[in-house]
Amino acid sequence: MTREEIIKLIPTIPESPGCYQYFNRDGEVIYVGKAINLRRRVASYFNKEHIDTKTRKLVASIYDLKYYVVENESDALLLENNLIKTYSPKYNILLKDGSSYPYIAITREEYPKIILTRNADKRKQRLYGPFTDVHLAKKILYMIRGIFFIRTCNLPLTQEKIEKGKFSTCLQYHIKKCKAPCANYISREEYRILVQEAEEVIKGNIKELTEKEEQLMLQESENLRFELAAQHKAKIEMLAHYRSKHSVAQPSIGNLTVFGFIDSATTLCMCMLQVREGSIIRIITDAWKKTIADEIDELAASIITDILEKYPFNSEEILVSIPIPWNTAGKNHTKIATPQRGEKKVLVNIAVKNAEKFLKDRESREEKLNPEQRATKLLTTMMKDLNLPKPPRHIDCFDNSNIQGTNPVAACVVFINGKPAKQEYRKFHVKTVVGANDYASMKEIVTRRYERLIEANAPLPDLIVIDGGKGQLHFACEALKALNLLGKIPIIALAERLEEIYFPGEHESHYLKRNSETLNVLRHIRDEAHRFGITFHRQLRSKKQIKSELDEIPGVGDKTKSKLLKHFGSTAEVKRAKKRELEELLGTKRGKQIYEYLHAKDVINNLITQIPE
Repeated sequence: MTREEIIKLIPTIPESPGCYQYFNRDGEVIYVGKAINLRRRVASYFNKEHIDTKTRKLVASIYDLKYYVVENESDALLLENNLIKTYSPKYNILLKDGSSYPYIAITREEYPKIILTRNADKRKQRLYGPFTDVHLAKKILYMIRGIFFIRTCNLPLTQEKIEKGKFSTCLQYHIKKCKAPCANYISREEYRILVQEAEEVIKGNIKELTEKEEQLMLQESENLRFELAAQHKAKIEMLAHYRSKHSVAQPSIGNLTVFGFIDSATTLCMCMLQVREGSIIRIITDAWKKTIADEIDELAASIITDILEKYPFNSEEILVSIPIPWNTAGKNHTKIATPQRGEKKVLVNIAVKNAEKFLKDRESREEKLNPEQRATKLLTTMMKDLNLPKPPRHIDCFDNSNIQGTNPVAACVVFINGKPAKQEYRKFHVKTVVGANDYASMKEIVTRRYERLIEANAPLPDLIVIDGGKGQLHFACEALKALNLLGKIPIIALAERLEEIYFPGEHESHYLKRNSETLNVLRHIRDEAHRFGITFHRQLRSKKQIKSELDEIPGVGDKTKSKLLKHFGSTAEVKRAKKRELEELLGTKRGKQIYEYLHAKDVINNLITQIPE
């Protein structure tokens, strides 16, 4: 793609957290980045000149881009880290092992410790993480130690040494931060239960603990021990924060390949995740055209086989969003599953979400790079939904506007290929109708509109849309009949209240689906006609108000009126002005004349009130 084509696609990128990849002319990943707002971040590369030489070279080398959405900023940071390590992009500052994210580890000892470490060793530790927020990991560790009194010392505790009395209590015991297993104040079995409970909290199974803390908080509050209640509240908040910031999956989940599929009328889109010990290390998205004979499960199985051959990965299990016949999906014996809950379901949901975004991107790209194709597709859909003889490339829509019968006007808006053609809009003063008569007004306006087109030998519309119900449609049809156009131009009415559609000669209305593209276009046209008509009506009322107040004053011309409105801002402010202000602005004679004219009614009213009963 060219730079211009990429810029056209930026409005289609979601404003969601995620990661993006830039590719060079050869299809190689040259940069990986993360963002809280993907659209804004990607746009920043293309909407300004960059001073930094490296960034300028990067932007000049970009020929394609892909992006992947995740749940939050923390997951985006994790994904960026893993993608950089997987692809080693040319323009990234590579993350070294020394700057890896920390884990919470439970040591494999007789009396385990729970520690924070960057040197992960699965042989000696059970690992949870990684954590992108080090401060959060420390808070979790502090919380766990505070609730479960897990030891923090480095003593080589064994049951044999403890029974021989080789250790003594330390400060942590005396300040009530440890149960002192070193002095045998708690048995090994009781200590292991505490470690198991702490491990459940780290895993995220914290509902029971939260409920317990809530009960304790209420009890302490009822007993007026508010300081202790506040401590329980702090623990509850910490647990809630931990749950919201949890990483994508635990290392114990193993190595997985995850496939998410989204099906459209002509395309099957796929997103594959490769997950190593709970972290996503690769994301691949692609799409395949479907044929009428294709069964989705068999096509998905074939796709999985091809992808596994192209991107080999030592996966312990394959997760898919739809059930597929595994005997056709691969030659090995890897287990395949469609999870319904838990961490594996979360991973499948991420894959499906990215497949869905990929499908929408393809459609948006086609629309941006080939708008004519999008318009043709839309108009063909409208033709089928409204039973028209041909696609409605030229649509006229009429709307009447009056308030309590005053200033009756009408508007006609024109849409060409589904887009407003504002140079073709027309506004009308209703001339032959007295009062608020929408039906007669509609007949007059439709008649005048198409009389002019016929006289000018101008092209007629492919569809006429009337803003209203059966009454307005009937009178519009009468106008077309008089011009010998009824039956030659399709005409419908769109009622505003329930958005039902009326066709000529039919008593019952028709309804389209609420999310129908056809209904969306008709709504847009109707709303545009309404807006255009209301704007015209307001302009007339404003002019009439100004005329009735100022233009009727003897001796006041356009120059004096403009001077008054420029100085006071409005007719109402002119009326509120004092006599002295008007005389200073226009001179004594003219100012006095205008003041007395505008306030003549007030003088008469005062005289009437002074007449004795």
